[in-house]
Amino acid sequence: MMRYDRRTIGLAVGLTCLAGYVDALGFISLGGFFVSFMTGNTTRLGIELANGHLGGIALAGGIIMLFVGGVVLGSLVGHFARAKRHAAVLAALTACLFIAALSDRLGEADISIAMLAIAMGMENSVFQRDGEVTIGLTYMTGTLVKMGQRIAGALLGGSRLAWLRHFTLWLGLLSGAVAGALAHNMIGLDAIWLAAAFSALLALAASRLLLTD
Repeated sequence: MMRYDRRTIGLAVGLTCLAGYVDALGFISLGGFFVSFMTGNTTRLGIELANGHLGGIALAGGIIMLFVGGVVLGSLVGHFARAKRHAAVLAALTACLFIAALSDRLGEADISIAMLAIAMGMENSVFQRDGEVTIGLTYMTGTLVKMGQRIAGALLGGSRLAWLRHFTLWLGLLSGAVAGALAHNMIGLDAIWLAAAFSALLALAASRLLLTD
């Protein structure tokens, strides 16, 4: 992450905000399941398996499969878009969010949630190099570990500010989750429209920036 310029980091922070926002909407709507945080869903899947709750097993397992499917789709879009990968993946992500918002408006809640999970999987394909994710956008455990390592490095005489980039990503996710929860309290899942609009702005920004991996 340290090799990226400020424009790319800015886009990444915007995407973590989007992930936190969408995940908050999904978490509240699903009563404790996630649409972007698959570690949490894997834990829930284990609990549901232990308790034999078929509904919970199907929900957690289904979201995980949809998320992985989104990663596959995003990776394929990025592969064929080549140099325009960032904008192309974000455009596909935006389309998923608009479909999710429209599906909810039409009363198709299951399709709406499914599209949210696919969209969040796609988001992790925005920053890739040689098939590997270079900036985690929907999960923060690794980011916090790296932040801690940078802080330790600073205490040992290294860069004093290197940890701030990781902290900013984490703060982006937190801020997005707060915004998502507040939006859900006010307008319910109509808040997905706001996520789709923000994603469209990020896609536009990516198309105008000369981003490199």
